[in-house]
Amino acid sequence: MTVFEYDDRLLIVDCGVLFPEDHHPGVDLILPDFEPIRDRLDKVEALVLTHGHEDHIGATPYLLRERGDIPLVGSELTLAFVGSKLREHRLKETVHHTVAEGETITFGPFVLEFIAVNHSIPDALAVCIRTGAGVVLHTGDFKMDQLPLDGRITDLNEFARLGDEGVDLFMTDSTNAEVPGFTTSEKDIGPVLDRVFAKSSQRIIVASFASHIHRIQQILDTAVAHNRKAAYVGRSMVRNMAIAKELGYLHVPAGVLVDAKELADLPPERQVLISTGSQGEPMSALSRIANRSHAFVNLEPGDTVVLASSLIPGNENAVYRVINGLSRWGANIVHKGNAMVHVSGHASAGELLYCYNIVKPRNVLPIHGEIRHMRANAELAIATGVPRERVVMAEDGVVVDLVDGVATIAGKVECGYVFVDGSTVGDITESKLKDRRILSEEGFISVIVVVDSVTGKVSAGPEIHARGFAEDDSTFDALKKPIIEALASAAAEGGADSYQMQQTVRRIVGRWVNKTHRRRPMIIPVVIEA
Repeated sequence: MTVFEYDDRLLIVDCGVLFPEDHHPGVDLILPDFEPIRDRLDKVEALVLTHGHEDHIGATPYLLRERGDIPLVGSELTLAFVGSKLREHRLKETVHHTVAEGETITFGPFVLEFIAVNHSIPDALAVCIRTGAGVVLHTGDFKMDQLPLDGRITDLNEFARLGDEGVDLFMTDSTNAEVPGFTTSEKDIGPVLDRVFAKSSQRIIVASFASHIHRIQQILDTAVAHNRKAAYVGRSMVRNMAIAKELGYLHVPAGVLVDAKELADLPPERQVLISTGSQGEPMSALSRIANRSHAFVNLEPGDTVVLASSLIPGNENAVYRVINGLSRWGANIVHKGNAMVHVSGHASAGELLYCYNIVKPRNVLPIHGEIRHMRANAELAIATGVPRERVVMAEDGVVVDLVDGVATIAGKVECGYVFVDGSTVGDITESKLKDRRILSEEGFISVIVVVDSVTGKVSAGPEIHARGFAEDDSTFDALKKPIIEALASAAAEGGADSYQMQQTVRRIVGRWVNKTHRRRPMIIPVVIEA
């Protein structure tokens, strides 16, 4: 999410989500922090969405909960995906401005010009933002596939035209900046899928992103060529493909698509399941298949599972857990590591160099990806002649000023992550996450002690219960005597209230567990005065 400000008016470009990693236990989604602009939302002219991936549109419903009438600007497919999300969140649809490449639209002091870019989802757009402060070219996510499945290439002519006019700030996708050369074309995947289907004599399950319409098109076409029927599995897959078909972005050959339960009645060699879960999401269809908990899909030895996606950093453990689960039941696993069943949607270093040379920007701000990717992107810009001092490295919260054709870091606003846990937004803090990590990694011990309110001596207990590393409670019998002695000593000294006694119990248990088990569990002491 990027906020542009000019003349006391705001323009937002993209509003996406992050997905939780292993160190975010219990978190469903991670949102941008709206706090720095919460009291200025009335000054937002529009929200521009460059394309329909979750990391660019996923937080839109949460922003519209804060102010429901922010105009949304994007391509037809992008706004259709957003509209579906708003209905899911029971939000009224705000004003939509559907735009396409070559169109210009003005909101307040911001003149927006849209440019076609190729990505792993149809209808992606770059946006040129013109204000009195200068011209900004924001690429969104893009690559320069010269043989895209839909024939829609990145409009380098337009990039060059803007370069000739003068681009004051070039904000470029950094995700693949470390990868040399050019990103492989989507067309090269077709023959690989064909070979996988030809070799498979049983059911085929293909897991893909629920928004990768081009990949789903290739799977459907290959299913027809091999006399197989296909079915979608996973709510988001069913929803997105219905939208894509209705709008004409997905062409479903006649007779190939059936209901998933109907598919189960066909011989295995005629079945293709198109599933969500390529990133190991625990509640996805593929994870349930791997765990043998899916309602009607039971994996058989010899079935083929194709993971048609890249491995997103941070998801490695979850994906490998699913692969191991599928392998346990005898499935043949095909993934990017052993066959070219997926190509990236992002420009590699050669493509970025090409763009820098035709845009000739005065200043560069690498965006998207992790800090290492942005730094690699910065070095590419410098290699093409952009002065090092004109390449701005900015992380979340950094404020960049563009004044008189020079971009500089002007300050920083406090912002972090906002965690969504079920229907709860923002209540999960880093402190609570730390507690959850301790519970998941180090375990939990509760100690209940009843103390005589007059004498201060232990009259019942201590009862010690543990979870997570020593399930046999008798393990802690050796701890009971030190706890009783420590509480008796505290009572003899006088003035010990229940809080102080709890702290005494926590200290005794913590020292013993750390010394005996080399663990630091969460310890919950309960001292009852009776």
